Amino acid sequence: MVVDPVQRRRAVVEATLRLVAREGVEGASLRKVADEAGLNIGSVRHYFDNHDALLAAAAEEVGDRMGSRLAVHPPPEVRPASPAEAVATVARVVEELLPLDEAKHVEAIVLLEFMAAARRRPVLRPMSERMARDLRQVLHEVLTSVGVRDVDAETARLTALIGGLTTDVVYPHGSPTPARLRETLRFHLEQVIDRR
Repeated sequence: MVVDPVQRRRAVVEATLRLVAREGVEGASLRKVADEAGLNIGSVRHYFDNHDALLAAAAEEVGDRMGSRLAVHPPPEVRPASPAEAVATVARVVEELLPLDEAKHVEAIVLLEFMAAARRRPVLRPMSERMARDLRQVLHEVLTSVGVRDVDAETARLTALIGGLTTDVVYPHGSPTPARLRETLRFHLEQVIDRR
């Protein structure tokens, strides 16, 4: 049987993401990842020398998925004609990042696990820093495109809102519904865009 190395590597990364979602970063050992992927540990080591390399690849995958979704919504070239259109434009971008469905919910769990682990695992810091930088850049661009006045301050506020809403969904103290997430987001955007 011929093994496709790209598919095999992807299967290992997917197994890692499933384990991180269920058991956290520490639960995604090489042995458990191999079991989850239906492989022997030697096959996993063929693609990843160690646990840190495996975690870094999985973290990059989460970032790439978010980046791909955001790329579908480039900032408009012409400023939206009305505040309602501007709100809808920004909301479309932000909703790609919020845990509004099961897949994004699992992704948010994995992302928060990696971000928390980045405090103690230097290999994860570049991913965490890059994702934060990319998020701010995307928000800055879309807020600029709709004519928000103090775009730097509003980028910081919207970044914090996304983080807070995501945390509320992932951790049991909040658990707002998708409808509540959208309502909160739109309320915030209406306040900001009304002042543009």
